[in-house]
Amino acid sequence: MATPSLRQLDIFAQMVASGSLSRCARDLGMAADDVARDLASLELRLGYRLFDDLAGVARLTAAGRKTAQAMTLLSQDQPENWQVDAAEAVLPHASPAPAPAVQTRESIILAAPAPVFGHFQEALAAFEAANEDIVITLDLTVHLADEAGLALRRGKADIAYFYALGEIEGLPSRYGWSEQINLYVGVDHPLARRDSVAPEELAIMPTLAMEQRNGLRRIIDEALAKGGIRLGDPVLETDNLFDIMTILREGAGCFAAFGSLARDLGRMAGIRRVALERPLPAVEVRQAVNPQSPAAAAALAEFLFL
Repeated sequence: MATPSLRQLDIFAQMVASGSLSRCARDLGMAADDVARDLASLELRLGYRLFDDLAGVARLTAAGRKTAQAMTLLSQDQPENWQVDAAEAVLPHASPAPAPAVQTRESIILAAPAPVFGHFQEALAAFEAANEDIVITLDLTVHLADEAGLALRRGKADIAYFYALGEIEGLPSRYGWSEQINLYVGVDHPLARRDSVAPEELAIMPTLAMEQRNGLRRIIDEALAKGGIRLGDPVLETDNLFDIMTILREGAGCFAAFGSLARDLGRMAGIRRVALERPLPAVEVRQAVNPQSPAAAAALAEFLFL
């Protein structure tokens, strides 16, 4: 799949509905440590925190509220308890707020991979605060150019960020930034002890990978192929990042990553970045704007580049 696992999303939805880690674990029939682990794995995948504090009352961060609002786009199941009022910090145990007066607010739909949203979540909050007549709705299902182009053509996105390896024919876009792909192994892996590793040596090394339909996996495979890099066959394909980290630390394979996931892996004990002779290809983050969208969308697109 192209998004975090439905198991993790189900747990996040239940956590929002339950309001506390212990209550969520009881409702799901799971151990609290297992719930916390799955939520941490989801946050690692997304690249930002969803809750301020899991130990007490589970208060959603601003990014967590936005993510909860977007959850109906992340799952075909669309359970009702994934609908979250952006004004509430804790759900559903907060006291109900008085019904607000009906106001007409212009909506901008921003489609982006979740880690890209994490990159400019503060800028989005600032834009909304400065423009009270505008509400920004997220679609976190878009990862690659074909998905972005489809969302824009169908009017389901005003602004789309997507991963690519350069300009896309038929999809006008502009370059935002690049994210370097790196290779990670456990500290006891043979590659971790090397001062320099030739790219051709990677073909004989077992690897770990996300599921084939995952957008991050697809763009990594495309980038490596374009760069003439061949990795060994995967010994495990999973979207459970804690399983990947566990097996990395056991020295059973290597794992390619970029962006916030790569940065987090680089900080983790027991995991080390492979020192390659030449860098792996970089992935571009590009922005496209629907020309039929309102002027506010073009203004937001420019604001995000400031």
